[in-house]
Amino acid sequence: MTDAKTLDLWFDPLCPWAWMTSRWALEVAKVRDVDVVFHVMSLSVLNEGRDLSPHYRDLMDNAWGGARVCLAVQQQYPEKLTELYTALGTRIHLGKEPNERATHEAALAEVGLPMELADAGDTDANDKALREEQAKVTAAVGDEVGTPVIRVGDQSLFGPVMSPAPKGEEAGRLWDGFVNVLAYPGFFELKRTRTVDPIFD
Repeated sequence: MTDAKTLDLWFDPLCPWAWMTSRWALEVAKVRDVDVVFHVMSLSVLNEGRDLSPHYRDLMDNAWGGARVCLAVQQQYPEKLTELYTALGTRIHLGKEPNERATHEAALAEVGLPMELADAGDTDANDKALREEQAKVTAAVGDEVGTPVIRVGDQSLFGPVMSPAPKGEEAGRLWDGFVNVLAYPGFFELKRTRTVDPIFD
């Protein structure tokens, strides 16, 4: 099996599937010798210029703020990004709070970060850096996938997409299999139709 010590995971804070995978990743870190490192990506950037349904276009228009705030934290307080993502994702995905400034401020306050970081969500001033982060993801896995994206060593894949996120040793066993699949550079896709929505437990 691949000697994997670091799990890099790219997320957009608005995506419930990335949230599920992130909870699995943190569970893996409890039962395997794995360090989880989160990075921001942007579904809004990924979908720029695409022909989207009105509903999904609204989602993408709304996704900018959270990703911008998370990127500001990644740049200025990288050691706090995991905590912020947990605080923000708990509000958005479990609490059903909107991806807007008040939610960003509450999450920042919870983890002890300056309130002015919420300003990043209201401006496109740092979108060049956000596009550069998304470009890293696209270079690794292409532009036909979304979030999450995981990298172990020099191999990256979209996913895994799961619901609910496994816990304990079950999370570890899924990790063991995932690492083995990821290690083969000729592996590209493994998929079945989703039959459940995200189950937040």
